[in-house]
This record gives sequence, structure tokens and C-alpha cells, in this order.
Amino acid sequence: MSQTQPLDPAAEADRAATDNLLRCWVRETGVERPADDVLRLELRATGTAVEAPVRYWSPVGWHRFGPARLPSGAPASATALAALLGVEAAHGDPASVADLTGRVSDSVRRVTEFVRVRAAVPDDPAGTTPFLAAEQALITGHPLHPTPKSREGLTDTEAARYSPETRGAFALHWFAADPSVVSSDSSLERSAEDLLASFAGEDLARPDGTVLVPAHPWQAQDAAHRPAVRALLDAGLLHDLGPAGADWSPTSSVRTLYRADAPVMLKFSLGLRITNSRRENMRSELHRGLAVDRLLTAGLARALHTEHPGFAVVRDPAWLAVDARPGGGDGTGLDVVVRANPFLAGSVTQGLCVAGLVSPRPDLPGGRSHLAGLVHGIAGRTGRPVAEVGEEWFARYAEHVVAPVLWLYATYGLGLEAHQQNTLVVLDEDGWPAGGRYRDNQGYYFSPARSHALYAWVPGIGKDLGTYVADEVIDERLAYYVGINNLLGLVGALGSQGLADETRLLRRADRFLASAAAEHGDRLRLAALLRDEPSLRCKANLLTRVRGMDELTGPLEAQSVYVDIANPLVEVRG
Repeated sequence: MSQTQPLDPAAEADRAATDNLLRCWVRETGVERPADDVLRLELRATGTAVEAPVRYWSPVGWHRFGPARLPSGAPASATALAALLGVEAAHGDPASVADLTGRVSDSVRRVTEFVRVRAAVPDDPAGTTPFLAAEQALITGHPLHPTPKSREGLTDTEAARYSPETRGAFALHWFAADPSVVSSDSSLERSAEDLLASFAGEDLARPDGTVLVPAHPWQAQDAAHRPAVRALLDAGLLHDLGPAGADWSPTSSVRTLYRADAPVMLKFSLGLRITNSRRENMRSELHRGLAVDRLLTAGLARALHTEHPGFAVVRDPAWLAVDARPGGGDGTGLDVVVRANPFLAGSVTQGLCVAGLVSPRPDLPGGRSHLAGLVHGIAGRTGRPVAEVGEEWFARYAEHVVAPVLWLYATYGLGLEAHQQNTLVVLDEDGWPAGGRYRDNQGYYFSPARSHALYAWVPGIGKDLGTYVADEVIDERLAYYVGINNLLGLVGALGSQGLADETRLLRRADRFLASAAAEHGDRLRLAALLRDEPSLRCKANLLTRVRGMDELTGPLEAQSVYVDIANPLVEVRG
């Protein structure tokens, strides 16, 4: 966006969504770069076509396009494009087409409002922490997802209150539960019940002998209509107490809440379809997060710090949940993960969400991302060329953020689903990457071939946690999340924003992976796979959406559509 043109939030949202759809289609169907830099998609199912000028072609898929048009010359809005691509991909299933079109429309509408709100009230660094600012900076969402900001089920009023993009803040909603329907666990010095109760405030009255249970206010309203919760309320085993306590802020996941003065963050269930999935905690995830916390305490954290002192895992040391009946049973949607908060106000170390860091900001002059500001700032202070700084920034990121993830997998068979939203980068005082953090109790994989290296600390760790799967499956997942989404995604972000040359960055990435392969040998087949396989398995977000798949349910091997894409690392060497 030119700084001299007035901001049009609707146009910015539609442009971003159109780019996302075209990027997804190009990647997921294998469209090659057009010789004349005009993308032409022949859509046989509808007997039409779509054209868009190529403004930037990215070797890793982070392309940028101009306005999409139909053969008549009429503009193709994001919603119209979604309908056309949906018909092409859904093989005549009208429900899939309607679902995709509706979710794209919902995402565009929400991004429009986010841009409008953020442009009207500029960022105020004094009013937040760097951690929260980065969590709230992902205005347009994942650049290779067709519906990155779709949140069907939220009214406009609720969206303004509960969205990180609008800087929402709100009090928790509280229930009091009979102990017979409460399950919990904690590795902290105090129980989950005691810790959570401390956030309710002193004036919240509850029946004697009951346990205070916090909930996201949207989830509290929704859960009250579920039969299991209704039965608990009617039986007097659960009491609805209402909102209480200080305000919390949503982070980039929407359902994980943060306070700058609280020692923990809280990750709630939220029964909304956000991107592809209903975001409700599974009991296996609650156990997995705490098991990894205990593993870290037993010795893994010390080993990780010794090898990579700037990198750490953000822990999930406690959880609490309301059961459907006394003594256990199914979940009710009223549950909470207690996550450590190492990013308190005033903390020297502040982890920044990589997805928020690299995301263009249409609400700011020039649409510049925080990453662009960092790279240009370093270049300006040092007198070095922007592209040279961008290339070094990438190299330092690989060393301090990606290398520890590869080391953990190679050494201990523990795979981290470290995509850009689950990855935090720690910057030094000059803006260079100096460390990293990983967060997500859903995304730990345990290798049957190599996780026995962890058993000296916790015997049998991982076998009963739901992600004890063959190395081939882990390699495929990490090749996408760590390789394509994270490492190569940073290549695309730097290149598409004019901060570095992608070919040079890919050569840097190739040398980095070659070094990792040499260091770890057969223990890290992932590095050789990323370097040498002619094609890579890549998650296809558009096709996953068209087929109505939920990434959090079903067998691990079949939760998303994966397609083969040409390996840009092989191509750059060739």
C-alpha cells in the first residue's frame, strides 16, 4: 500500500485473501511459473479461467500477485475465486464449495475489521510487552491458508472482545465444581486448583467444598448448552458463578490467554472452527504437556541448555478439567492447561511469535512487517546493505532457533511441531536472533527408534501419549512444519518482502542442513530428506479445507491432505 493512498481495509483484506488462495492453488496443484509473469488458471469444471499478474515469484511458494480477473476483465474477488476453486477441487460436492466460500468470506470480513481497528488505534509499545505485541501482530494470518482468520460462531461483538488482532481483553468466567467431577494434575509446588483459584479475586463466592474452574467466557456460554454440562448443573455438581478477576489478553492462538503480571498463561478449550479445527483440548494433550514438563525437569532441560543455551521449551506444568460424571468419563469442554509465562512485563527475555514477526501489516504505512523493520533498522545503524543483513539474520535464526529442534530430534527422538506460530525467537539488543522457544502441548512426537534415550530420565516416556509413531511419519511431519513452514517460510518472508535474495537464502539453508546431517548422521535422516529428496510432502491447507478435515482428530497419519511439491533446495543446487 502506498503511503500516499488512503487505507481501504476491505480492499486490503480482499487482496490478502486472494493472494492466499492463489498461493495455495499454485502449491497444491503444481502450477509452474508463467513465462510472461501472468498467472492463468484454466478452471474446467466451470468452463472459465482466472488471470492475475505475478508481482513476485517465490521459489518456496510465498508469491505475490496483482488483482485477479475473469476472462471478461471483471475483477474476481476472494469470495468469487474461492467458489471457482472450490468447484474445481470439490468434484461437484456443493456442501464443500459452500463451506469453503463461506469460510473465506468470514475470514475476509474479519480481516477487514482487524485492519480498520488497528489503523485507527496505532501500536503503543508502552502499553504492552514485546511478547504480546508479536502475538497480536498476525493481522492477515497464515499466508498459505485459504481461511486463516475464519472464526465461525463469533458475533462481531464477541470478535472485538476475544480477538488478539483487536487487542481484546476480558475477565475469565468461573464455575464451581464438586471434587468428584474434577480431574487435575500438577508438577508445581501448589496444586492446579490452588493456583487457578488465585486468579478469581477475593470477592467470588462459591459453595463450600467446591473447586473453582476458570473458562474462556465464550466457551462457558457454549458449554452451558451441552447435555453433559447441563446435567452437572442440574445435579448441583457444577455451579455457574460468572465473570471475575482481572482481564486477560488472547494470544495468536485465540484460546491461550496472557497477563503481563501473571506467572502462567492459560490455554482453554474453545469450540470454534479456527482455520481447520475445533480448538478443544483433548485429554491426551493435557497428559502429554505435563509429561514433557516432568521430562524436562528430570534432566532434558539441563541437557538442552548445555548444548543450546539460548533455546528452551515453554512448559505446561499443570492442568484441570471437569468430567462428564463423578469419577471420570468424557470431557465437557471445561478444561484448562496451565502454561508457564517466561515473558512477564519487565523480563529481559521476550520471545516473539515468528508468524507475527514476519507477517505484513496492512494497517501500517507501507504494510511493513516487524521483521522488515528489524532488518532495515540493523542496515541503517550499520551501513550494510539490506540484503546482506537479511541473509545474516536468516543464518543466525537457523543457528539459534532451528538447530536446537533438529538436535532434540536427532539426539533424543523428540520431535517438535515447530511451525512459525509455535516458534518464538529471542532477539538480542540489536535485533539479531539470539535464541528461541517452542510452545504447544499438541505437537510432541516420540520416535520408537530413538526415544529410549529419554528413558533414563522417565522410563517409557511417550509410549502412552498418542504420538509414539514411526520415524517415517515424524520425518514427514517435521519436514513440513520445521522445514517447509518454518525454515523455508522464513526464506519466503525475507524474499517476498525484498529483504534478501531467496536463491542465496536457499543456499544458506542447504549449507545449514548439510552441516546438521554431517553432525548427526543417521540419527537425523530428516536433514538429508530436506536436502536431497526431489519432492517434499507438504500440507495442503486448501484441499484439507475443501475435504472438511479436522487436523486435531482422527489418526495422526490422516488428519490433513498432503501433496508433493518440488524441493527448492534440490532445485537451487541444480
